[in-house]
This record gives sequence, structure tokens and C-alpha cells, in this order.
Amino acid sequence: MLLLVGLGNPGKAYAGNRHNIGFMALDAIARACNAPPFRKKFQGETSEARLGLERAILLKPETYMNESGRSVAEAARFHKIALGDIVVLHDELDLAPGKLRVKVGGGNAGHNGLRSIAAHMGGDFKRVRLGIGHPGDKNLVHSYVLSDFAKAERPWVEVLCGAVAQNVDLLARGDDSLFQTKVHLAMEAAGFAS
Repeated sequence: MLLLVGLGNPGKAYAGNRHNIGFMALDAIARACNAPPFRKKFQGETSEARLGLERAILLKPETYMNESGRSVAEAARFHKIALGDIVVLHDELDLAPGKLRVKVGGGNAGHNGLRSIAAHMGGDFKRVRLGIGHPGDKNLVHSYVLSDFAKAERPWVEVLCGAVAQNVDLLARGDDSLFQTKVHLAMEAAGFAS
């Protein structure tokens, strides 16, 4: 069983924020898999889905980004899910908008959600890095990630989240390279390749 975690902040005020692209991608996965409605559990919202042959718990922590690890640790303990079976979808400043990379472990690059999960669980979980671009000045990062995607950006966000959802079974079976390729090809086909 996998624990598939989308990172973001709860509430309508944050729903369209760049920081919430992890929630957006997880919602797209839930829709594509016809998952039952999310319900409150583990200090977050959870559902379940079948990703190819794998069963997955879908989790959106509601502890706010900086405390995401509390929710993730609680769900992992309850379901006895090993660190290697945790997949976290999150926003990535160091990737161009619409780019995606998968990696296991590594640093947190100042991402407080990843830092919190690593503090509670250890850092060797899989990360699906969803590129949102960088504002160009580190002093602008906080306001940038907490601002909504511009209207002109929403089409690539929808295509990216849709491509993640359509190919998530590859991620679930550990074929990270093919997953990345399929998402890239979907972005390219929609005219968003750079």
C-alpha cells in the first residue's frame, strides 16, 4: 500500500495558491481514479484509490504546510506504511513552470512541508516535484508561493495535474522514469513544453 500525499494549505483562501499545486494534483488523481469523497482523518482529508495494481491512501494534510509531517506520520503509523512507500507531491521553485521531476530523498531546499515530513519520518521518501518557477528574488518567494496562479497559468496547471493523474499508475509501480516521460509528452502535446 502507498501513502500518496499532496501538500498545500487548507481553506478557500489558499485553494488557488502556487503552494497548493500538490493538493491540486492529488484532487486530479482522486477524480481520475473515481476515489470516494475525502473525509477528515489523520489531521487531514483522506480517501483511497487503486493505482493500477497498487492500493493507495490519498492524504491532504490540514495542519498547514509547515506542520505537514504530523498528519503524514499519523497516517503512515496507522496504516503501517514504510517510508519508501510514501510519495509526496509538492510545489518546486527550482523547476520551470510545468516541469516535473521525481526523486527519492535529498534536501528540502527551504520547503517547510518537506522539512516537516523529514523531521517526523526521515527524508528518504519519494518526492514528485511540480515546477512552479522562481520569482527571481529570494525575498519574494514567500509572497510568490502564497499567491494564486495567474489566469494565464491555469491551463498548464490543469494539463500538468491531469497528466500526473493519468499516469499515476506508473509512479505507483515504481516506473518513475516512464512516469516523468509520459507527463513531459502530455505537456508537450498541449503546447507547454519549453
